Amino acid sequence: MVEVEVRNLAKRFGKVVAVDNVSFRVKSGEFFFLLGPSGSGKTTVLRCIAGLEDPDKGDILIDGVRVNDVHPSKRDIAMVFQNYALYPHMTVYENLAFPLKMRGLPRGEIEKRVREVAELLRISELLNRKPAQLSGGQQQRVALGRALVRRPKVFLMDEPLSNLDAKLRVYMRAELKKMQKDLGITTIYVTHDQVEAMTMADRIALLNKGVLQQVGTPSEVYHRPANMFVAGFIGSPAMNFFEASVVEEEGRLYIDTGDFKLELPSNIAGLLRSESEVVLGVRPEHIRVYMEKKPGAIPARVFVVEPLGFETIIDFRVDDRVYKARYPKEIYVEPGTPIYLEFDMENIHIFRKKDGKVIV
Repeated sequence: MVEVEVRNLAKRFGKVVAVDNVSFRVKSGEFFFLLGPSGSGKTTVLRCIAGLEDPDKGDILIDGVRVNDVHPSKRDIAMVFQNYALYPHMTVYENLAFPLKMRGLPRGEIEKRVREVAELLRISELLNRKPAQLSGGQQQRVALGRALVRRPKVFLMDEPLSNLDAKLRVYMRAELKKMQKDLGITTIYVTHDQVEAMTMADRIALLNKGVLQQVGTPSEVYHRPANMFVAGFIGSPAMNFFEASVVEEEGRLYIDTGDFKLELPSNIAGLLRSESEVVLGVRPEHIRVYMEKKPGAIPARVFVVEPLGFETIIDFRVDDRVYKARYPKEIYVEPGTPIYLEFDMENIHIFRKKDGKVIV
C-alpha cells in the first residue's frame, strides 16, 4: 500500500502559472480526485506526479521517497488517458500484453496476467478483436486493463470517462469505483465533472487557476465549503449567491440584500457582528417554495420552470436577478406567477465579500 505526497508544487508555462504552491497527501489505497474547471492546473499536477512534466518547485513523494529525478518508467505508476491510447494494429490481447513484454516477463506469466485482468474487466470475449471493432466502453475497459496488468503502485487517471455517452458514463462510474475498492490501489483521478467526483471520490482536492482551494470528503466540500468558489462549483444546480449587508436593529442582527431581510439566529449573529459586506449563499434544495402568500416569506416571481419528472427546478426572479430552487415534486407554473420563499436557516452559508472566504 502506497501514499503519494505533493509538497509546495509549482509549475509555469512561460508567463502562465499553471500550478501555484499546491500541497496534499493521498492516503494509501485512497480514491483521490483532482477537481476543477478547465485551466485549473489539475492535469499539470497529475503529469508532474507521473514524471511527464518537471516541477519548477516542490517535491513529489511516492511511498515516502522523493521521485522528482526518477524517470517516469521507474516510478511504478500506470496512467489511463482520456483518449485511451490503444494501439490500433494490435488485438486486445496484444494491447494488454505489450507493457509486460516490454518488461521482459516470461510468456506464461504474461498469459496468466492478461487472462486474469480480462476476466476482472469482463472483456475475455474481446481478446482477439482490434480497437476499431470495440465500443467506447469496451475501449475504456481495455485501457484500464493495460494499466492494471502491470500491477502498479499507483494509478493516475486523466478524465477516462469523458469520451463516453452519458448513460455509459453513469454505469462506468459505479464499475470503476467498485474495481478501485476491490484492488485497493492508490488512485489519483482528474476530472472537471463535479458529479463524477462527488459520486466516486474518497476525498476531493479542488483547484482553481492553479491554486488549491480545499481538500475534503464529498460531504465536507458540499456542506462546509471553504470559500465561494468551492460553494459555487460543488452542487447541481449551483448555490445561489445574494450580496448583502449586516445590519443591527433593536439589538437584533439581520442580513439585508436590499430586496429582503433575514434575521440571523443567535449562533450565527455572534460570528457576524464585526462584518459589514457579505455574500449569502443558499443551495436550491434549501429553499422552500410556497404558492400562497405566507407571513415572513420572501416574495418572488417565476422566471421559468425546469421539469425533471421526480422534481422541478424553479428559476425565480428577485428584483432583476434570477436564482434557482428545487421543488420536491412535479409542478408547472406560468412565468410571472408570484411565489413565496423560505430559506432553511440551518443550512445557509455566509462569505466575506472582499475575499470570498467562508464565515458561516
